[in-house]
Amino acid sequence: MRTVLMAVILLLVTLSAFAQEAVSPPPPNKLYDSADVVFNGRAIFKLIGISSRPAKQRAKNTANRIKALADDPGFDPESITISAKSDRTLLLAGDQIILTIVEQDAQNEGVERQILSEVYLKNIKREIIAYRHDRQPEVITRNLVYAAIATAILLGLAIGVVFLFRRMTAAFERRFKRRVEKLEAQSRRLVQAEQIWTMLQGFLRLSKALLVLLLIYIYLNSVLSLFPWTRYIAQSVINYTIEPLLIMARAVIDYMPKLFFLIILILVVRYLLKLNRMFFMGIATSRIRFEHFDAEWSWPTYRIVRVLVIVFAVVIAYPYIPGSDSAAFKGISIMFGVLFSLGSTSMLSNIIAGYGMIYRRAFKVGDRIKIGETIGDVEEMRLLVTNLRSLKNEQVVIPNSQILNSEVTNYTAKALKEGLILHTTVGIGYEVPWRQVEAMLLMAASRTPGLCADKKPFVLQKSLGDFAVNYELNVYCDVVSEMMRIYSDLHRNIQDVFNEYDVQIMTPAYEADAPEPKTVPKARWFAAPAQAPAEQPVPDSLK
Repeated sequence: MRTVLMAVILLLVTLSAFAQEAVSPPPPNKLYDSADVVFNGRAIFKLIGISSRPAKQRAKNTANRIKALADDPGFDPESITISAKSDRTLLLAGDQIILTIVEQDAQNEGVERQILSEVYLKNIKREIIAYRHDRQPEVITRNLVYAAIATAILLGLAIGVVFLFRRMTAAFERRFKRRVEKLEAQSRRLVQAEQIWTMLQGFLRLSKALLVLLLIYIYLNSVLSLFPWTRYIAQSVINYTIEPLLIMARAVIDYMPKLFFLIILILVVRYLLKLNRMFFMGIATSRIRFEHFDAEWSWPTYRIVRVLVIVFAVVIAYPYIPGSDSAAFKGISIMFGVLFSLGSTSMLSNIIAGYGMIYRRAFKVGDRIKIGETIGDVEEMRLLVTNLRSLKNEQVVIPNSQILNSEVTNYTAKALKEGLILHTTVGIGYEVPWRQVEAMLLMAASRTPGLCADKKPFVLQKSLGDFAVNYELNVYCDVVSEMMRIYSDLHRNIQDVFNEYDVQIMTPAYEADAPEPKTVPKARWFAAPAQAPAEQPVPDSLK
């Protein structure tokens, strides 16, 4: 039932949200396609694409020219000059063009072309000098020593972090675990000590893992930056890790008010559900009593209230869920809502029927009932089906909607207080006095064990048939589980008693009439074991 109601609420909410007009943000201003000029493991500036060359090709060609100049030991970086034209600015190494700066480059950076060319010139000179310096043998040897020292420091810090967090975990366990257990006892188990301790341990493990990852990140960034061949990898690591983290951090900071609202809502709903369970548990154990409210209704009502609280919380939380206003989220919600709606028709009818039977008190677990042609004991009542154990020890599963539309006979409901009446019918010929027949049937009942001692059996004449009188023997029993055994013993005793008194049982059929009329003389009205009533005068023929 909870799944169906959640699906319906989700469908209604998403349909209403999807029906609103989505206002698309205006498209951002189109920027020039640009690429980094990477030299000596660093991105020294950006270049845009022009009609003759795309941005990446232009940046690669410029980096190759700078590298060729840097590899030439006779080239002096100070000899690079600027040559300004009307529509472009050239960076020259003698007669060789290193870079052509166009007006679009300046527009992309938001500065004048002359200023941009001076900045690019300064960057190229600096990187050529750094390129030659980083490849000197003594510099490489020194950086290798630094890398070895950094590796040793990383190993030492990692071991120290692991040792530190072990000590912290032991200290937390000594100081706070017993306090948390006391808090659990004081709150009557609303607060679970094991859950709080598990959360604390998880927080410590997460902190340790994040700290170790931070140390590894700092180590890799530092070591890779020492060598020109791996410097750009270090820069890429920074870009791939820091930039997404910054984007996520900004998103988290922006979402923080909504997140706090959801956390508070979840905590409130969680404890409302716990209080709800405690309340209905009190009703189930009879610690809390309400007039006209049966204890057996407690758990079904608890489930209904629980579903309503959860649905209400989902409706409140929906606008605060990340991405709830996106078209994809709405589309997925609508799809699942439609699927649940189409597939839950029969399930919903069974659920309603199940609750209807519970609150109508048609039967309960342990009752012996008859549904259609099936007789059995109720073993379990679920929202969708009811499980019976038949008299032949078969498990019968019946949908609740079928039970709601069928006639239900409950053998247990009145058995303990008023007794269940078991009845059987025999046909006896007209030649046998009815008083004798009733006396014999009552005698058979008296020989049958398991009947109620304080409720006397009785006989009814159901009909005067064409060839026999149909007598119905009715007896009381208060142990419904013995019903079939009592029937069997009763039938045995009826046969024994009628055989003892030479009375023929004519059920189920009568084949032929005897030569003599089937009449009973008055003198035989009170044949043994029948007794004449005291107030009735005894005929002279019997004196």
